[in-house]
Amino acid sequence: MKNYKCPKCSYIYKPERGDWMSGVEKGTPFEALPDDWKCPTCGEPKDFFEEVE
Repeated sequence: MKNYKCPKCSYIYKPERGDWMSGVEKGTPFEALPDDWKCPTCGEPKDFFEEVE
């Protein structure tokens, strides 16, 4: 699964970790996050995240 980075604060969403603060379970791919999901660090919308290698 691919990781995605917030361009504003550099938070990296890692599917193997999920986002416990938002109730996202471990193993949830970025594409499966709700459309209204936001960066847990700075609040940037999901649409602005960039794929990272």
